Amino acid sequence: MNHNQWTSAQLAAAYKNACMAELQALKPGNVHAFADGHGMTIYDFIQSADVSATLIAQSDLTVGERILNAVEATQQAVGMNTNLGLVLLCAPLIHAALDRDETQTFKQSLSETLNHLTIDDARLAGQAIVLANPAGLGRANKNDVHQQSAVTLLEMMQSAQTKDRIAWQYANEFSDIFDFGLMRYGAAMDQWQNQAWATTALYLGFLSHQLDTHIIRKYDESLAVSVMNEAKNIEADYWATDNPKLMQKKLLEWDASLKVRRINPGTSADLTVACLLAAFLQ
Repeated sequence: MNHNQWTSAQLAAAYKNACMAELQALKPGNVHAFADGHGMTIYDFIQSADVSATLIAQSDLTVGERILNAVEATQQAVGMNTNLGLVLLCAPLIHAALDRDETQTFKQSLSETLNHLTIDDARLAGQAIVLANPAGLGRANKNDVHQQSAVTLLEMMQSAQTKDRIAWQYANEFSDIFDFGLMRYGAAMDQWQNQAWATTALYLGFLSHQLDTHIIRKYDESLAVSVMNEAKNIEADYWATDNPKLMQKKLLEWDASLKVRRINPGTSADLTVACLLAAFLQ
């Protein structure tokens, strides 16, 4: 099949599969199949994936419409922010897959998608962000999502990239995924031939590679640095084992420790979902 022949149904399934694969992996500090957390259950996330999949992958929509429709459906279904970050990341990936022609790589199609984002995309995405009301949203001096946008969605994200790693992806052509995440995930799949273990390795990679901006927004940078250093130690042990099952106790202990401290590395989890989707689509 030519890569530009993805159907909306196939893309909806790919998105849902990425969401479900992320939930099946043990990701300390986040909700997953081994433990709920932060007042949310795995069923909230499964339901969120179910109700948003068809909408985010519908044909003939703009990126902004994909984002707002998915977030509105999620809010109606579970009444909380379970997926804003991953929707913001997955919407342009899905759009690029639908728009890609046979002369382009997936990354080239994504670059084109990002560069053609509009002011209307920014307005709709801003509505979705306000509706989801993520922790630590606050107010911005420039291009505040609470105000009617006068810039494109790409420009809005560029202005927020130093504070938010999801915005950074838009401003840097999803470099964390294409230049880091896909290689880390591929190496983990080569080593263990197990998607859940490889997804945990991918998540630990994002946590060890950069500061989680959800933690920074909710608390401060010093705590994010501390969590990153904890992640580096865990990741080193994880890659040193022939059997990641032997790491399960240590991962669950760290998971419990993070949740007792009310620390949720949400940005790293969102990047994990987006990377799993990109791995399938490229």
